[in-house]
Amino acid sequence: MAKHGKKYRAAAAKISSDKEYSLLDAMKLLKEVSFTKFDSTLEGHFNIRYKSSQNVRGIVQLPHGTGKKVKILVFAKGEKADEARAAGADYVGDDDMIQKVQGGWVDFDFVVATPDMMKDVGKLGQILGKRGLMPKPKSGTVTTDMKGIIAQLTSGRIEYRADKTGVVHVPMGRLSFNPEQLRDNAHAVFQAILKDKPSDAKGDYVVGMYVAGTMTPAIRVNIKELR
Repeated sequence: MAKHGKKYRAAAAKISSDKEYSLLDAMKLLKEVSFTKFDSTLEGHFNIRYKSSQNVRGIVQLPHGTGKKVKILVFAKGEKADEARAAGADYVGDDDMIQKVQGGWVDFDFVVATPDMMKDVGKLGQILGKRGLMPKPKSGTVTTDMKGIIAQLTSGRIEYRADKTGVVHVPMGRLSFNPEQLRDNAHAVFQAILKDKPSDAKGDYVVGMYVAGTMTPAIRVNIKELR
């Protein structure tokens, strides 16, 4: 097991591993113990009790955004391509962009496509699907409403999914946010996960919640007060 450095150990000494913190107290403590020189990401880790982790997924709009400038790629032609550019998409194109992605280019955070482009965009399934970036009607990323979807994606919309062990890992903002903003973002994610609970999930669904900054120890949150 790798040994932690002096700064990490000093941070861990301020966190009680057997205590469940209120969400606001957890955010205040995280800001206090974060020691990176860059603006750390607030990470949420949610333990889900459900038989099919691949079905644990959804979308949440963070009230205070992610604190990150996202890059949006749009596959569209003609008028819809012009609309996407006007709405603030970073990259817009059709066959030229498909070829660029096929060549290994993946410098973007979200992908949007108009319905008429999906036949060709489908060729990118192996590249985009592996990264969770394939446009889907259910997530609103296959659409003709360029203005609406780009506004959502740039203002803090994130998609979440559980890993194979049933844990949802979510970026929820930056530690430069104030504690109340961090609390609001984390609470929005918790509520979204609860709202998206599968109909056949029995008993408690979210059974644990931890928050951490980049390179900080994790802090356990009292989820009873959030329900």
